Amino acid sequence: MKFIVHGGTLSRSLQSIYSVVTSNNAVPILENFLFQLNQKTLSITASDLETTVTVKLELSDAEAEGLQQIAVPAKIFSDIIKSFSNVPLSFVVDEETYAIEITSGEGKYKLTGLSADEFPRVSSIEDASQITIPSSLLVNAISKTIFAAGIEETRPQMTGIYCEQSENNITFVGTDAHKLVRYRRSDFSNDVPTSFILPKKPLNLIKNILLSYKEDSDILMEYNIKNVSFTFENYSVVCRLIEGKYPNYEAAIPKENPNKLIIERVGFLNSVKRVSLFANQSTQQVRLKLGGNELIISAEDIDFSNAAKEKLSCNYTGDDLEIGFNAKYLLEMLNNIETENVLFEMSQPNRAGILYPFDESSEETIESILMLVMPVMLAN
Repeated sequence: MKFIVHGGTLSRSLQSIYSVVTSNNAVPILENFLFQLNQKTLSITASDLETTVTVKLELSDAEAEGLQQIAVPAKIFSDIIKSFSNVPLSFVVDEETYAIEITSGEGKYKLTGLSADEFPRVSSIEDASQITIPSSLLVNAISKTIFAAGIEETRPQMTGIYCEQSENNITFVGTDAHKLVRYRRSDFSNDVPTSFILPKKPLNLIKNILLSYKEDSDILMEYNIKNVSFTFENYSVVCRLIEGKYPNYEAAIPKENPNKLIIERVGFLNSVKRVSLFANQSTQQVRLKLGGNELIISAEDIDFSNAAKEKLSCNYTGDDLEIGFNAKYLLEMLNNIETENVLFEMSQPNRAGILYPFDESSEETIESILMLVMPVMLAN
């Protein structure tokens, strides 16, 4: 196997898929990339059994008899290629000894790969349904919801992002029972309503790859009841769906929220950030006191005699209200809203508050974002 590839192109490709590589004592072959050369197409694959990603590079100079392949140690190989980002690299691979020789200018480097026979192969998705989704929609959906998904392995369904397609829209939901984000688009629909739970790891991988492209592109999604694949540009990502039933997220969203706060987002965010530094480190509780057109944000840590209070002007309609929230959750949500102002709807101190992006001048939009945060019981 022989081929020449530009170091920068190869390095970017390796780094884009490296996060899938895992240290797996039970399956040591997963610590490697799978290199496959077929005529002048070089395919590089990384897998952790749950997620498999392949990037394809079209080469101008390559020699291979049919399909030739080798497993290459991922970490050392990635580190080597990083240092050759601006020069062409020549590779010669011995299929019998798995020796890899890299030539760059006057330098020559050797390392040893492994047989590719043990590397897991991607099985085709049988009886697959297909949809084509714009990359910008998917990136926004992932960015807005993934931070809200859970991390507890005892509740696996809540560690992923729920995707629900209907005849009217597409909805993505992330929740960990303390916070919930629903991202909905009305410019996309599916004649056959369907839903599934996508794991976070491949979604983060896809988002990071897509952010490196400046132009919007189409993504082909193929899925059945167990697996889903995403094909775009020169990448293919296949992952196993999370099994089980997703919680009834609509039932968690309170419908009657008469107390409405409209406030400048950045000012609110910075105030919560400062005040939370004085909060109890275990509860991260900040207190919101609302009345008239005034918001008082306060926090205290009795153990260390720390306390902070800030007063903000706002547009508030409703009854006087005092309610507590986890500052970390509030900050995550405010950081993931892009409008100048936010609308915060509440009802009672023991019921969830709902954050929306708020733009008074805009007409009805195709994009709808709802962020729910559960309250923290206030201490007297």
